[in-house]
Amino acid sequence: MGLTKSEIFTEKQNQIAMMAKALGHPARIAIIQHLIEANACICGEIVGELGLAQATVSQHLKELKTAGFIKGTIEGTSVSYCINTENWNKIKEIFGSFFDVQLSLNDNDCC
Repeated sequence: MGLTKSEIFTEKQNQIAMMAKALGHPARIAIIQHLIEANACICGEIVGELGLAQATVSQHLKELKTAGFIKGTIEGTSVSYCINTENWNKIKEIFGSFFDVQLSLNDNDCC
């Protein structure tokens, strides 16, 4: 299978796909939920909370940070993570506009 030709899609379509991909793993959902519940910047406890290897958690954190869901702050030799609240509201708006489209089909009109 060839590479996705992202340039043939709109910026918004690429943006939604990138964010959806970042949410496409249950560990990432768990990380986001943990950060929301903690309502603070946290560091090493994410590994203990998930029960995954440090390297695996780090990769998931990187994906979430790249997509803009979280942000990290370097404190000495460790990085603390929290929800990127500014982006969080933008992401909610983008997904909201995507899912708020009204379908004109009745249930009986579909295949």
